[in-house]
Amino acid sequence: MLITHDTRCALDAVVDLLNTAPEGEAPGAPDTLTDLAALEDFVQHNSISDVGALAEADLAAVRDLRARLTQVFAAKDDHEAAELLNALVASAGTTPQLTDHDGYNWHVHYFAPGASVADHLAADGGMALAFIVVAGERERLRHCEAPDCRHAFVDLSRNRSRRYCDSRTCGNRLHVAAYRARQRDAAG
Repeated sequence: MLITHDTRCALDAVVDLLNTAPEGEAPGAPDTLTDLAALEDFVQHNSISDVGALAEADLAAVRDLRARLTQVFAAKDDHEAAELLNALVASAGTTPQLTDHDGYNWHVHYFAPGASVADHLAADGGMALAFIVVAGERERLRHCEAPDCRHAFVDLSRNRSRRYCDSRTCGNRLHVAAYRARQRDAAG
């Protein structure tokens, strides 16, 4: 599956946004998108361009968007995902434009110039997720299988076999635990 740089960045931003929610992490984990400073960190970490000064209304809108994106990941089938994505992208007032900012080659932004950070994320993230659905690859939208982690991720492995949000943490931790359990069982 060919994923362009800008689509990958949009998918990464969607996943990062989903993983700020308390239900995206271990049970009892806190919401990490609770104030403007956290939103500013999120915007900076994801290199979201063309975002002006952020306000409390932006925080509320991004948190609402996060809930809508969670529904896309939980959709029961492609039709439901498509319906959710169509509504999401339409609400953002998409205006596709070619751009080559910040040293990147030509790519498409789907948000209108001067759009809010929520509309920016809804348009670019919604279109990136739409490309996944159009490619018949919605099963790549996953949640970590580690029992104490429910982080979202997009499985971009060739054979769609990724099971954990991060193989170095969740995957390795479970493999070590299984190894130790086998060692205990073998010892008696």
